[in-house]
Amino acid sequence: MATDDTSAKAIEEAKDERLQKISPLRKALVRPELGAICGVIVVFGFFLAVAGSSGMFAPEGIMNWGVVSAQFAIIAVGACLLMIAGEFDLSVGSMIGFSGIIIALMSVTLGFPVWFAILTAFVIAITIGALNGFLVIKTGLPSFIVTLAFLYILRGLTIFISISTTRQTIIGGVRDVSEGDPIAWLFGGKILKGLFVWLADLGVIDKFVAGPRAGEPVVDGIPMLMVWAIALIVFGHILLTKTRFGNWIFAAGGDSVAASNSGVPVQRVKILMFMFTAFCATVFATCQVMEFGSASADRGVLKEFEAIISVVIGGALLTGGYGSVIGAALGALIFGVVQQGLFFAGVESSLFRVFLGVILLLAVILNTYIRRMITGER
Repeated sequence: MATDDTSAKAIEEAKDERLQKISPLRKALVRPELGAICGVIVVFGFFLAVAGSSGMFAPEGIMNWGVVSAQFAIIAVGACLLMIAGEFDLSVGSMIGFSGIIIALMSVTLGFPVWFAILTAFVIAITIGALNGFLVIKTGLPSFIVTLAFLYILRGLTIFISISTTRQTIIGGVRDVSEGDPIAWLFGGKILKGLFVWLADLGVIDKFVAGPRAGEPVVDGIPMLMVWAIALIVFGHILLTKTRFGNWIFAAGGDSVAASNSGVPVQRVKILMFMFTAFCATVFATCQVMEFGSASADRGVLKEFEAIISVVIGGALLTGGYGSVIGAALGALIFGVVQQGLFFAGVESSLFRVFLGVILLLAVILNTYIRRMITGER
């Protein structure tokens, strides 16, 4: 008995020694969010210096880049979980335009209640997401090819449906038919309006001095778009880090064969992740339709690549099995700050695309270095 106790103690001490050999620096370097955190610090520091006096960090300026960051974050969460599971979805951008047209067409042109149009759009989008996943699993084709095909299929269908029914690619009037709708507010409403009125009365937030909104605060609430972004980030983070299903996602992307042999339902995990990506794209589309009061067949162009870039900046590996929802959210924040920061700094907006290319290249190089540290490759 004493021998068993001594052996157990020796094993524990050996474990402790192995743990102590891992330096804090190495632990920090293998965190997926490291690059994104550094990027956030650099970007905020830069724009504080060059655009801090232009109102970028005033309440209305914060709301501007906050909304843009939330847009990126909504689709980045879905893309992040799918990429960690080892797959891509290039149809996200087309799904945004497709879902928006479905909502506007059903509610404005066909006269269905807005809540029914929204639910229908979600059902159709999630079904298409499941079809994407099913085709990837059953055919063995790369998800890049399957979803690239759906990128064109959905974009073509969106334009065809819009033109064949309304003779135009933009369908307006959604705001009028959504008045009083029980679900529309969840995507186009605002919360904490009373708080912002109170802050305006205290002088913390400016008020409009002329026009129909004279006396009202320039920031009158937090859009539901931002609420959705925060909710999806929290949900995705908890799912990935606190649940068994999250472990399955990592396993499916790390080594699907080994995971399957260990009892992980790899096929089901991947199909569900394609469905969740489609869900996030439809949330984005619905919020846009409610915000602008219209849908356009060309909305969502290149959003799939912006979502992937946000995830890569957040530390996810292109090979799957490694990543972080928090990192993807920070990547989206970087996008939003830079896109609006260039405007506040008076810089040509086309340079935003230059930034995307540069930051993607740097992120891939950093992630490759991290992967080699983890795996011991040279």
